[in-house]
Amino acid sequence: MTQKRPLGFGIIGTGAIAGMHAAAINACEDSQLVAVCSSSSARAKEAAKKFEVPADADWQAFLSREGLDVVCICTHSGNHLEPAIAAAKAGKHILLEKPIEVNLDRADALIRACTDSGVKLGVIFQNRLKPGYLQLKEAVRSGKIGKLLMGTAAINWYRDPSYYSSSSWKGTKEGDGGAALINQGVHTIDLLLDIMGDAADVFGQVRTMVHAIEGEDTAAAIVNFKNGALGTITGGTSLYPGNPERLEIYGEKGTIILEGGKVVVYAIKGEESVPPPESEIGGSGASDPMAIDYKLHQGQVKDMVEAIRNDRSPMVTGEDARRSLALILGIYRSSEENRKVHLD
Repeated sequence: MTQKRPLGFGIIGTGAIAGMHAAAINACEDSQLVAVCSSSSARAKEAAKKFEVPADADWQAFLSREGLDVVCICTHSGNHLEPAIAAAKAGKHILLEKPIEVNLDRADALIRACTDSGVKLGVIFQNRLKPGYLQLKEAVRSGKIGKLLMGTAAINWYRDPSYYSSSSWKGTKEGDGGAALINQGVHTIDLLLDIMGDAADVFGQVRTMVHAIEGEDTAAAIVNFKNGALGTITGGTSLYPGNPERLEIYGEKGTIILEGGKVVVYAIKGEESVPPPESEIGGSGASDPMAIDYKLHQGQVKDMVEAIRNDRSPMVTGEDARRSLALILGIYRSSEENRKVHLD
């Protein structure tokens, strides 16, 4: 690798989200898509035509491609570990889709494989780059909002039954790890934890009330954070017509609320409300999973390039991504056992 040439990115998994990664990679001047890998020869042939790069149906052939520096893993959630281990052993840096995996054992094995091989591991949580969220985070970090009192995340979305019936893994415990919280809600739960800090314990309830799936389509939880603040989480894919996700942060000096990533309330004692410029970057997947664009993914691709070249951690590390997974799994366990669950 040199500073002069763009870093070569490859994608394992050629479903819908792969197109987002490909567009983001090719939009950056310091990165380019050089290869893709799919689950069968037929799908690889289709992917080669679609993305206009070489394609393989075998990991090892793909990982041997010349000029491949970073692997984006876009397989289903429960199939991140195996390609990540193969890529890490081949010395490739890894940028993978959320959630990091579907259980903590697999997440820890994935993180360990990257550490042992000395490669960077980044996880896609692109909503951290939305302008409204950056304004919220600055207000919290600078102390403007004061001591944190409460944080709420509401991801009250809707998915048509065809969203699940058209896929063999969505909504399954093995492939998806669950459903509404671990797939859709995880983005806003990541933001909640990024602001509020680690959760100490949680009491949650999940239900499957509308869709014919293994995982939950309706959920609610109460969270105690280690800093003493309280939190609530609601989420679902059963909640027609689907409302933009909300993140509400309450401090002793004020309140900031985001809806669909935009600031809708900015009330801090002694400070005039100055919301950020209007921006449609990112969009909201409240009722349509593809109603988002690639620009925030582009930001994480650029960050990954800079992390590699400057030998620093990516914006969202494997350890960061593990936190939201642990909280969601804690909600599932709490619901199953009908009791408060302490988190490690």
